[in-house]
Amino acid sequence: MVIKVFLASSSGSTAIKKKQQDVVGFLEALKVEYAPLDIACNEENRMWMRQNVPEEKKPSNGIPLPPQIFNEEGYCGDYETFFDAKEDNMVYAFLGLPPPPGSKEAEQANKALVVENGTHAEETNAEESLDESIAQAEEEEEQEEEEAEVQEEEEEEEDLEETQEEEAE
Repeated sequence: MVIKVFLASSSGSTAIKKKQQDVVGFLEALKVEYAPLDIACNEENRMWMRQNVPEEKKPSNGIPLPPQIFNEEGYCGDYETFFDAKEDNMVYAFLGLPPPPGSKEAEQANKALVVENGTHAEETNAEESLDESIAQAEEEEEQEEEEAEVQEEEEEEEDLEETQEEEAE
């Protein structure tokens, strides 16, 4: 699977340059293999990109701006969707690649697997956490009640001792 990043090597827009650098730098940091395809110097790349970006993802003028990201022939998204995936730790899913073992994204994917009883692990964990929280709150409440009872008994004993001492005098 080849990740294709369509870029403009000679863009006059600093915003586009920064977005391209962000995508490329992040892919390099993750050690994701990708092919940078220049749309400024290669008309074939430009036409392919324009034809393969889905209509709903094209801006109102119909011409998508770089960077545009594909996995082979499949459209992944533009800079905004890439940025959202990056923020959500879902870049590998965005790219259509399996996350490396031990990564945050792999851990999230494992949590999302369906467990035997038909619920998602996240839901099960949330229910277990809620059950644990309720049980802990009940335990704390019982403990407080026991402490209050002990304190009442101690106060009653002190009152009884004081009464006995007063009577003895």
